[in-house]
Amino acid sequence: MEIKGSVALVLGAIKGIGKGIGLELARLGARVVFNYFDWEESLEELLTDIAPFGPDVLITHTNMLDTGSIDGLIQKVIDQFGRLDILINNIERGGWPVVHGPYTPEQWDMEMATTLRAKMWVFNAALPYLKSSQESVVINLSSIAGIVGRSGPAAYIFNEAYAAANRGVSLLTETWARIGAPQVRVNEIMLGMVETRHGDKTRGWGLLSARQQQAILDHTLVGCLGEIEDVVKAVLFVVRDAPFMTGSILRLDGGYVLGGEAVAPMPKGVL
Repeated sequence: MEIKGSVALVLGAIKGIGKGIGLELARLGARVVFNYFDWEESLEELLTDIAPFGPDVLITHTNMLDTGSIDGLIQKVIDQFGRLDILINNIERGGWPVVHGPYTPEQWDMEMATTLRAKMWVFNAALPYLKSSQESVVINLSSIAGIVGRSGPAAYIFNEAYAAANRGVSLLTETWARIGAPQVRVNEIMLGMVETRHGDKTRGWGLLSARQQQAILDHTLVGCLGEIEDVVKAVLFVVRDAPFMTGSILRLDGGYVLGGEAVAPMPKGVL
């Protein structure tokens, strides 16, 4: 689809991956709504970064745990720009056993409500406007936690609720692709260890020992963490260059899920 002139809502957009996606869409001519809830200390920097785009961008503040506020968020987008073409469903909370430690019921509920439930309510509220667009795209950002869970080197990074919620996101992606067709393409980008999500620019990474950090890199085929730009490029591909792609899960993890396991030499056989 054509990005220039479209309207995009990017969730979790005050910093990191969400902000990177929103800024690139704005640079390419989209009108972008940057939504956030916490990390208020990053707001001033975001305001500086979006200043060149003038009235083509809007910042909104919405608590996604309050499902009653989500209709109001979508209405703000429509009131400001009159339509909605791109939804970047970048909402998550949790992971990091080394940060949160053993579960409390409150922690479990928050991770489920943020990573899984909020995505559902946003999609439902946005769907009528996305369908009206005739050509629109939803991208769910998720995590390989939904595949690997609390195992191997990732056991210090992914806990059970976060992993379970992310596995649920993939089910939603497939269901929403059916519901949205043919006007709305719905796809998922499943992230591995990226600098600002489970990577070296997060508090949790600093709580890992050097040995634990290296074990994660050794388990990743490309031998390094991902960068925000890697995610931005994947988003642009799905939005702009993949019109025949819907209901798909694009894994962007540097080969972590494959595990960095060596391929054994081909045996001679017995014939």
